[in-house]
Formats: sequence, C-alpha cells, structure tokens
Amino acid sequence: MVFQIVAATILLVFYGCYFIKMISQRQKGIQTDQIGKGKVGYAKYIEIIMKIATYMVPVVEVVSIVRNKDFFSVPVRVLGAAIAVIGVGVFIISVLTMQDSWRAGVSNTDQTELVTKGIYQISRNPAFLGFDLMYIGMALMFFNGLLLIVSVWAMVMFHLQIRFVEEVFLLETFGEAYLNYKNKVCRYIGRRR
Repeated sequence: MVFQIVAATILLVFYGCYFIKMISQRQKGIQTDQIGKGKVGYAKYIEIIMKIATYMVPVVEVVSIVRNKDFFSVPVRVLGAAIAVIGVGVFIISVLTMQDSWRAGVSNTDQTELVTKGIYQISRNPAFLGFDLMYIGMALMFFNGLLLIVSVWAMVMFHLQIRFVEEVFLLETFGEAYLNYKNKVCRYIGRRR
C-alpha cells in the first residue's frame, strides 16, 4: 500500500506540473503542445509515435500501481521510488528554467530562446531525462512486462525525437550558439571539457 501511495503521488506531481504549465502558457496565448504540428515526413512520424507512447505509459503505470505486484524486493522498490522522485524533481526544475520557451515538441512558428542556464548547464534535455528517470523508477516499483515494454518504447521515441527532430531544429534556429552549447553540455547529463 505504501508503494501505491508513493507512486500515485509521484504521478500526480509529475503530470500535474505538466498540465499546470500547459494551462499557464495557454492563458498567455502560447500553444504548448507542438507534437507533430507543422512537420512532415520522418519528424512528424517520430513525434506522433512518441505522443502515442507517452499516452500509453501513464495508463500502464496506473494499472500496474493498482495491481501492486511486487516483482522486486523492497530495497529495489525503494530505489525505484527514489529514482522516480529524482526524475520528477529534474522535470519540474527543467520546466521552470525554460519558462515560456518550454514546448512539448518543437515549434517552427514560435519565437523561443535557447536556454542554457540552470539545469541546462548539465543536461541539454533535462525534461526528457526527468521522464526517463520517472519511468525507470516506476518500473522498478511495479515491474511487469507490459510496463517495461511501453516505458522502453517511450524512452526510445524520446531519444529519436531529440536526435532527429529537436537537435536539427535547434541547429537550424540557433546555429553557432547551439553548436557551442552542444559541444559543452552532454545530451542527457554531464559537461564536456
């Protein structure tokens, strides 16, 4: 029961942050959800498949929480809870740091700035890192085959979106400034010398 309460709280805080940010931006006239919009070909395909995967994960997580099967030992489940909490923290910090430049997907029409401060000094993609950590943590708490499959699928789609949509967009939009940033900060975590 304790793991169910912890996991439900994690999901509420994580997705609460996501939707509160979207509502806040909508009130300012900003369309946050740009997934698949204004794109063609491979970029559109990646973003649409990513969106489907990210909708499936919380559904499977909720079912897994309700079922509450304890595949792993208590210490592993506690580790999972800790990883998920860290993921939520990383995600919230990344969203707050991005301010109104934050989007789900890239926007070819909105004018945003290249954010390189705060948590973005140690990760070029901390929001995706937060998602990944939360998914890993939830899988350790409530492991089952379906949860593993949809979580890994979503994480792979995030990576493809970063590599083949977001990084291309950022290079086209910010040019040399993005290249300098990319050469200093790793995709997920760490700085280069």
